[in-house]
Amino acid sequence: MTNHSHPQLSPEEARQIEESLANVREALTGLRFGNISLTIHEGRVVQIDVTEKKRLKPN
Repeated sequence: MTNHSHPQLSPEEARQIEESLANVREALTGLRFGNISLTIHEGRVVQIDVTEKKRLKPN
């Protein structure tokens, strides 16, 4: 994945984005089927919800 820096971001904003991306990567680790939902408030990721789906074999 290519790291693109945006010239208008402050160092703190860039750090927050990188931290958010690291958290999303962590949520993706091991998730085979499901959903990841991000909650954004004032331009910042404030919550990550992970829903994993597991299919059961019929009896």
